[in-house]
Amino acid sequence: MPLLTPLRFSWRRLPAAGVPVKNLGLRTVASGASSPSGASPKAFNIFDRDLKRKQKNWAARQPEPMKFDYLKEEVGSRIADRVYDIARDFHLALDVGCGRGYIAEHLNKIHYVLKPDGVFIGAMFGGDTLFELRCSLQLAETEREGGFSPHVSPFTAVNDLGHLLGRAGFNTLTVDTDEIQVNYPGMFELMEDLQGMGESNCAWNRKALLHRDTMLAAAAVYREMYRNEDGSVPATYQIYYMIGWKYHDSQAKPAERGSATVSFGELGKINDLMSQGKKSQ
Repeated sequence: MPLLTPLRFSWRRLPAAGVPVKNLGLRTVASGASSPSGASPKAFNIFDRDLKRKQKNWAARQPEPMKFDYLKEEVGSRIADRVYDIARDFHLALDVGCGRGYIAEHLNKIHYVLKPDGVFIGAMFGGDTLFELRCSLQLAETEREGGFSPHVSPFTAVNDLGHLLGRAGFNTLTVDTDEIQVNYPGMFELMEDLQGMGESNCAWNRKALLHRDTMLAAAAVYREMYRNEDGSVPATYQIYYMIGWKYHDSQAKPAERGSATVSFGELGKINDLMSQGKKSQ
């Protein structure tokens, strides 16, 4: 899943795929970094890549790393649904997982290795991901410390994806967005899972330490503002899905400019026009 991306516990982990939209225990699923070469000279380094590597390695060394894969598995199943929506048989597929990598560079490489008329389908976190956590931390830190620092890594905006795909050479682009909501017992359990996924904040402008009082206040704000009826708290993950094709002569092409035979002003008469067309046949 290209994602152009921390107690004995009393809740159950989610199944890998096919999760229902209703509650499953207390946790449920409800439905630029600078590029090394060829990058824009205006690009700047947002993330501490050494820290991100350490986070990922730490998560991989945990006794049960697979128990934190429920989000990745759910997104993977939704990508598979999009594959089945394409009325084509694909005899060869490549699963590329780049995490929070150099998305522009990876898109260029993917486009290069694709056969003509091949398709790329990808997913990544969107800009509204974890807005509940972000808001709660900001409010608590402002109240307790007189200001706030970013504690959730920045995400790509949806209007940037079409530009990135087009710049890599893809055409017939499709970008859509979806949300997955996961319910947790509280804010600290959410942060424990983010750490287990290797998805803790790694932005250069992050604050190294949050005071204990600020963390407790943020958990209280989170629960007060977003609590569900069963006492759990939701965390929203916005997912961007992108589809792009490598050019081939057999692909449908847009009609030439000025070749339309019906104007937009006549769309209200479409039923009459269709009836006239049937009579003339």
